[in-house]
Amino acid sequence: MIIRQIEQFSEVRTKAHAYFCQLMVSNLPNRRHGITADEVMSKMRRITGELRKCEGTYLLDKNGVKVTPTYRPNGEKDEQTGQSHVDRAYFHLAMKEKNCILTDPYPSQVSQELTVTASQPIMDEKGEVEYVACLDIPLQEVLHIAHPMALDTWKSRFFAVTYGLFAIVLAAVALLLFVKGVEQFVEHGFDFRHIEIEDIFEATILLTLALAIFDLSKTLIEEEVMGSKDHNAHDHAVHKTMIRFLGSIVIALSIEALMLVFKFAMTDPKKLEYAIWLIGGVGLLLIGMAVYIKFTRKE
Repeated sequence: MIIRQIEQFSEVRTKAHAYFCQLMVSNLPNRRHGITADEVMSKMRRITGELRKCEGTYLLDKNGVKVTPTYRPNGEKDEQTGQSHVDRAYFHLAMKEKNCILTDPYPSQVSQELTVTASQPIMDEKGEVEYVACLDIPLQEVLHIAHPMALDTWKSRFFAVTYGLFAIVLAAVALLLFVKGVEQFVEHGFDFRHIEIEDIFEATILLTLALAIFDLSKTLIEEEVMGSKDHNAHDHAVHKTMIRFLGSIVIALSIEALMLVFKFAMTDPKKLEYAIWLIGGVGLLLIGMAVYIKFTRKE
């Protein structure tokens, strides 16, 4: 689930950065003479009041030293000051870019949950940084604000459980097909003189279908239950479940068509046209799959 939240954050990071930075830039005093720490923190506490949930807000001076307590949304505050945060990304990047930044997720020392920090440099009238205002927000709250559908709500949990159940049943079907395919392949034992080519083809088809369904089950678990997605630049937008399943079906139909060609060639050549029609259908499936990949692939 943590991996899934990190992936979702990477997708909505631009919107989250725009939201939190606009919130801080529009509310905090900046680029004027005589800005005090109390004035900045008064505005920061007002910002936290607009958020449904945050871990706390505090102020660092231009040397990265904490000069105010950490104020919690519930009114509590951590009185610890004087700590150096000079090595923290939210201070270093804000000082370097002299602009509002949003960090990558990191484990919070308070809640031990993944957290991101929005930090805004507060500058004097000359453009020199005097303070860095910091706002710690749980990753789940960021996802709630930037993309509510990305949250692990009861709906997403329901669909994850449903997909998981379907994946388990499909894996059981794949196992049954595998057992049946192996049984059909070895039912004659080691007496190869009594093994028919048709039996070999049928066993191969069953095993291929078992592989296709098992691969579909594995993909459902990876993508829909565990939330692991392939972000390769060439197939980022391609639905792996569709491509893998269609590819396996094409292989199974190709084997079936080959079997029919041999069967009709030996028994009833007049029916070869049916095998040709099946081969043509396989060709159309390949063309359709190629078009699907072409128009859904992110260049």
